Amino acid sequence: MQKTIITFFTITSLLAACVLMSFTNAEKSAKYKCMIQMKNYTGEGAYIAISLLNAEGEYVQTLYVQGNDDEWYSDITEWWKFHGKKRPDIDAITGETISGGERKISVIEIPDSKLNTGYKIRFETAVEDQEYYTDDVQFELTSKSIKSKVEGKGFIRYIRMIPQ
Repeated sequence: MQKTIITFFTITSLLAACVLMSFTNAEKSAKYKCMIQMKNYTGEGAYIAISLLNAEGEYVQTLYVQGNDDEWYSDITEWWKFHGKKRPDIDAITGETISGGERKISVIEIPDSKLNTGYKIRFETAVEDQEYYTDDVQFELTSKSIKSKVEGKGFIRYIRMIPQ
């Protein structure tokens, strides 16, 4: 009887320790308001993929996608190569396309551990029957850059990030 009680408490203690450790390993992140101001152009709304890249420029995570019709995701060529047809569920991080001259504000979440460590954020843009820009906006994630205005090279006039 005593051996059964000791075994029960041992198993219970191990389970409790595992549960506590799983909560302490959660990576902290911060939310940022991200305003995207588009250049004046004619045509369809732009699809935009906002991605987190490591120091080597490899995709790590999709932070947000402007454009919720997955039929056109393959037009965001480099992002599509990373995710392909077996991409994770991104429904929770999508919004409507942004047309020429418009601006949108979205909230994106960035892990705190990625700041000031060489990670980058990339905004890829594609518009139906027009061009595709792999790095319309791309910059290193630093404490300073995450609060600044960054000019675009393609359909994006500029983006501005504001810590929430």
